[in-house]
Amino acid sequence: DEEFDELCFEFGLELDEITSEKDIISKEKGEEKAKGASDVVLYKIDVPANRYDLLCLEGLVRGLQVFKERISLPRYEKIIPAEGEGQKLIITEQTAQIRPHAVAAVLRNITFTKDRYDSFIDLQEKLHQNICRKRALVAIGTHDLDTISGPFTFTAKAPSEIKFKPLNQSKEYTASQIMDLYRTDSHLRHYLHLIENKPRYPVIYDSNGVVLSMPPIINGDHTKISLNTRNVFIECTGTDITKAKIVLDIIVTMFSEYCEKPFTVEAAQVVYPNGKTHIYPELAYRTEKVKPEYINKKIGISETPSSLAKLLTRMCLKSHVTGNGNHLEVEIPPTRADIIHACDIVEDAAIAYGYNNIQMVIPKTYTIANQLPLNKLAELLRLDLAAAGFTEALTFALCSQEDISDKLGMDISATNAVRIANPKTAEFQVARTTLLPGLLKTIAANRKMPLPLKLFEISDIVVKDPTTDVGATNYRHLCAIYYNKSPGFEIIHGLLDRVMQLLEVPPNEENGYTIKAAEGTAFFPGRCAEVFAKGQSIGKLGVIHPDVITKFELTMPCSALEINIEPFV
Repeated sequence: DEEFDELCFEFGLELDEITSEKDIISKEKGEEKAKGASDVVLYKIDVPANRYDLLCLEGLVRGLQVFKERISLPRYEKIIPAEGEGQKLIITEQTAQIRPHAVAAVLRNITFTKDRYDSFIDLQEKLHQNICRKRALVAIGTHDLDTISGPFTFTAKAPSEIKFKPLNQSKEYTASQIMDLYRTDSHLRHYLHLIENKPRYPVIYDSNGVVLSMPPIINGDHTKISLNTRNVFIECTGTDITKAKIVLDIIVTMFSEYCEKPFTVEAAQVVYPNGKTHIYPELAYRTEKVKPEYINKKIGISETPSSLAKLLTRMCLKSHVTGNGNHLEVEIPPTRADIIHACDIVEDAAIAYGYNNIQMVIPKTYTIANQLPLNKLAELLRLDLAAAGFTEALTFALCSQEDISDKLGMDISATNAVRIANPKTAEFQVARTTLLPGLLKTIAANRKMPLPLKLFEISDIVVKDPTTDVGATNYRHLCAIYYNKSPGFEIIHGLLDRVMQLLEVPPNEENGYTIKAAEGTAFFPGRCAEVFAKGQSIGKLGVIHPDVITKFELTMPCSALEINIEPFV
């Protein structure tokens, strides 16, 4: 187990845990439910999301074997059948509105065992969840070719006109009934919305009118694959042709090793509505040229071109040195759709070299780290506010709309708040425009504590700002609150004076700070003042309005101060 863990790490994967079905069930549902579950050891391996070729045992084993240099990378071949003998998939123009693309291929003389069959189904499921974006972009159908006869037609029809026996069901249903049937199915109900409200549903027929599948929901029962299946017809339909090609390539490269002639796949012809034909799978190999010094520089190593070529070959990227050793020619196999740019090749070279083997060096730049002045000021103020007897609170940066508008007696449009597009909970609808609601909610949650409660927070607030590139700006605010049987305005006023004393801002008009009577919706009329410093208004202090106190479920009077500290940096 330890050796395997080590190997996974070297290959850029992570062995998450070693467990068994029994362990998993007992962790989730308790010992009782786990009785009778299997004790077989399971490895949970974390695979990076871009490596579709490692999502099944076949691909993973092949990748590790090549990495350990036990086998060389197989060459995937497509066999184009003689004219008129191959399989054809004809796309009609009705599909254009709903799922316009389809690709197909055939695996000939394949031998399934229980494990291979499970792995085959499992890979399709993983691809559906990952690159296919829960079947929205691509849906995969695999069929027993000997139960049907081509050419096949991919079309779209009204739900009432489609009738067939869905996979593992005992009788025929129309497409609309199928939708109702699977509405309660824990697995399939998540895909219904993809075509549910469309006037026509996509469907694939063979030449005798047998339904192969109704993508992206369910295959027909007639073409079901079993352990005795010898020839598999694979079709991928979707809204994104590039992803469909990748998915088809992955499935045929992974499972062609079980064909009578290993790593060969029979091509199929796809006929488009405009009459053009295309042969799939593409199984395209391409070569990229990379400079060895580029790889060395990016990783921070100094390997010879030939040893870099060897490292890349171990990562399934067959490479050799060309042009007097100034270039590496790298062949990208069809299994590696994730290699888009030279930096992807560099990454693989680094994995093969071993991240732990790269020497640590001190960067060549001469910079001395420094704390951001605003953060430094905030830290110093935090210490002194705590020394003044106030307790620091940290509250959420997101809150509900009511917290910053209705509860403070303001209109939401006047707050200029940034909204979350589709909030998961009512508590997190907007970014806060003031720190006051957070502190009032904190007091409400701590009403059982002995009085007085003195809290403060120094954090960012967010307001919309069309002049910035992101459309919003953060300001660092200081908010303090005093909650007791009497409002304690003098305590909050005293705190403001203390803060200004610390900031070395004198109490005068010319170059210091002043407070002037003002009105604020959250404050008691006549008990609110605006604070001016550095020639601008920086905030307010005052006694909180009784309505605001009630709305936050509090019962005692309270006074508060909120100022922007950025002008003092």
